Amino acid sequence: MRVLVTGVKGQLGYDVMNELAKRGYEGVGVDVDEMDITDARKVDEVITKAQVDKVVHCAAYTAVDAAEDNVELCRRVNAEGTENIAKVCKRLDLPMVYLSTDYVFDGEGERPWEPDDERDPLNVYGQTKYEGELAVERNLDKYFIVRIAWVFGVNGKNFIKTMLNLAQNHDTITVVDDQVGSPTYTYDLARLLVDMIETEKYGRYHATNEGLCTWYEFAKEIFRQAGVDVKVVPVTSEQFQAKARRPHNSRMNKDKLEAMGFQRLPSWQDALSRYLKIIRG
Repeated sequence: MRVLVTGVKGQLGYDVMNELAKRGYEGVGVDVDEMDITDARKVDEVITKAQVDKVVHCAAYTAVDAAEDNVELCRRVNAEGTENIAKVCKRLDLPMVYLSTDYVFDGEGERPWEPDDERDPLNVYGQTKYEGELAVERNLDKYFIVRIAWVFGVNGKNFIKTMLNLAQNHDTITVVDDQVGSPTYTYDLARLLVDMIETEKYGRYHATNEGLCTWYEFAKEIFRQAGVDVKVVPVTSEQFQAKARRPHNSRMNKDKLEAMGFQRLPSWQDALSRYLKIIRG
């Protein structure tokens, strides 16, 4: 199997390429230099030439707050870029994996979101990822839409690295305590994505590590496991001003994974432990 992976310089694309190689598959990795996804002709040319069997689309505009001021750029990448890829996949009859986000939901209530729940994003990033989902659904029958949240991986910036960096020169750190969700380790997610493309069990899925926490609880566990002595103070979303609104409820139901024969990801605490060993040596 030969697989084209977009966004290989990012956290997830990097791990998907490694997982493909581990299983003896051939990954064709591209990032913006090799294939600017906003350029429809280039997308067509690169994917056609690559002669792949599947496409895993990890590339995205993910700067959530900056997206509020860069609506058109964010839409070009997340919605139009995704549509460019989906149209080529349709023409070549290639199955496609599209990585989406909990941000496609409005984040209200406490019930875990189901894969087929109504989508009602509350910020620009979420809206453009939702438009990307629609582009995939409109063009293809053979697709996996996989919604993830609170992502961390070795290759790139993330909450864990931010917390550890802040702790180097702060005694006290304030972290939001009224948003609930589940972290997602890209190493674990990459294994699941490759499991998926080995099948034809298409559809919408939710995939995060098991267990729930708030960002505050996540931060506390990071410092506990890392053996870092820093005071973490819980604050509300209103107290921690950010440009883009964040969902309070990012709980996502992952029962469909098991129902379709896929393994759930390990607990987020276990994922954090393995991750810290790698990044701290």
